[in-house]
Amino acid sequence: MQNKRVVVTGLGALTPIGNGVPAYWDGLISGKSGSVPISYFDASKFKTQFACELKDYDSNDHFDRKDARKMDRFTQYAMIASDEAIDDAGFHMESLDKTRIGVIWGAGIGGLETFQNEVLNFAAGDGTPRFNPFFIPKMIPDIAPGMISIKHGFQGPNFATVSACASSANALIDALNYIRLGHADVMVCGGSEACITIAGVAGFNALHALSTRNDDPQTASRPFDKDRDGFVLGEGAGALVIESLEHAQKRGAKIYCEIIGGGLSADAYHMTAPHPEGIGATLVMENALKDANVSTNEVDTINMHGTSTPLGDVAESGALKKVFGDHLYNMNINSTKSMTGHLLGAAGVVEAISSILSIQHGVVPPTINHFTDDESIDPKINFTFNRAQERDVSVAMSNTFGFGGHNACVVMRKFI
Repeated sequence: MQNKRVVVTGLGALTPIGNGVPAYWDGLISGKSGSVPISYFDASKFKTQFACELKDYDSNDHFDRKDARKMDRFTQYAMIASDEAIDDAGFHMESLDKTRIGVIWGAGIGGLETFQNEVLNFAAGDGTPRFNPFFIPKMIPDIAPGMISIKHGFQGPNFATVSACASSANALIDALNYIRLGHADVMVCGGSEACITIAGVAGFNALHALSTRNDDPQTASRPFDKDRDGFVLGEGAGALVIESLEHAQKRGAKIYCEIIGGGLSADAYHMTAPHPEGIGATLVMENALKDANVSTNEVDTINMHGTSTPLGDVAESGALKKVFGDHLYNMNINSTKSMTGHLLGAAGVVEAISSILSIQHGVVPPTINHFTDDESIDPKINFTFNRAQERDVSVAMSNTFGFGGHNACVVMRKFI
């Protein structure tokens, strides 16, 4: 059986540099940093006192107060981004076969704030177990796709993918394959995360994973720079509506691009560190290119995982050289985490949206905050430092790697 072609017809984003896709894109191409001092709690005693928070976010602008109390912020973000993508897709809901529409959503952690607050409240009490009756459903990662399907009546495949920072890229690849194989006509896919909490910041601080550049938060996320000292925690959500080409054309949908492949691999090496030789990163890109049936010379740009960690950036850069050889020097490479921070389980889809918009607009967003070259990273690679660059993009890739050695890579192509 020949696989069905799959296209993107709707986009949604809620990010630290812009609420909604147009604002997100404007933030990207202008090189905007989303990093600010933490406002959600008193972080004065923490090693890291800043993060990439959402700006001007008020749940009451989107939900009834009673409904908002039933959802952790990661689910609220999921609902908002998916609503934007569904609206953008321009469906006539009454004409859809909703048994053929599914939702696959990624979250690396889920309702961390809910879990944290319930435990803190219990610890501050008299020992009587008084817990919110919505504690469990607010916390579990799969509640986000469940709530999206409940709102819209989508009865197709519905589940959550959890692979740390690769979670939403996994969701996109799973959704791609459900449509390719004919098990669904339309899939809403993406991811969300809301881990800028006491437990989230303290936990990543304990791992020595976060930047501690408290004196200059806006330049703290500096992928590939010699003086990088860890990633900046971010939050938000991204959503895609993808469809079989046949379904999209039949209803006259606008088409952003085609999703042509996805690769998965495991480092099989360490709980949190990447393989120093980039073995898993190399394998996932090779798998993605094979699945997409494109050669290395056809790829124009890659949105790297590029977290701004000392080990990760070197390993991923080395993997690119192994996969692409001399063609690497003809490409535009970037890391939008320099602007958004690291959205954990939402990172994959938010960065895929950046790649899709590069295909649409012929512009590659920058990797901001580059000041000093790192002698361990090839200086001939064009990392699109500090300023966006115009480029006709036909094929784009997006890499996402997660704790536990989970690797995912998505390949997108201009629709012709």
